[in-house]
Amino acid sequence: MSRFRSIWQASLNATKKALTWNLEDLMPPAERLIFSFNSKEELKKWHLYSDSEYGGLSSASLEISEVDNGLKGTGVFSGNLSVDLAEDSKWNIRRGGFCGMRSKKFDGFIDLGSYDTIALKLRGDGRSYISTIYTENWVNSPGQLEDNSWQAFVHVPKDNWYIAKIPLARYLPTWRGNVINAEMEMNQARILGISLSVNAEGGVPGARTGTGDFKVELDWIKAIRTEEYT
Repeated sequence: MSRFRSIWQASLNATKKALTWNLEDLMPPAERLIFSFNSKEELKKWHLYSDSEYGGLSSASLEISEVDNGLKGTGVFSGNLSVDLAEDSKWNIRRGGFCGMRSKKFDGFIDLGSYDTIALKLRGDGRSYISTIYTENWVNSPGQLEDNSWQAFVHVPKDNWYIAKIPLARYLPTWRGNVINAEMEMNQARILGISLSVNAEGGVPGARTGTGDFKVELDWIKAIRTEEYT
């Protein structure tokens, strides 16, 4: 009887262990790399935009930093913010002084439903930047071709590398830079793209503002899970 009980207990323990392994296999990893900025090929996944498309004089570039001793490079998003307009501009824009870098659309969607935070490893200039997530259009009118955009400020301290963590719940629905005053929930399962932009005006208290040069280095962007997965 004792021998039977030992065999039964061993079998039960093995079953519990197998179930535990299966659950761990099914659980998504605690973090997911969305973008890396360590090569020119990676930077080809992004395109730049600025008020210059509408007669403004701001400018931006996205390049790989120069490195030595075999270290990997990082992306450098830099440029100049201006609120002036070109003399021959045919546009009547209300706001100038902005630049941004936006990822090209994914091949389909990426599903971030298992995560609660966006993390960015960056080194900046003390300015406040805007992190934007684009989702499938279901908030705005179906007749509009624009993606839904969700935005949050991120203050990038000057000179030192910094990992900014932005809870997805902090992203607010916006339309053309203005917050939509309504209770909405982001569809995290249908992410179309991401952008990082900078404005001459606005931002978080204490951040550097105004026209002139800007520069931020980027190492990676990840989705992470800070809460227990259920």
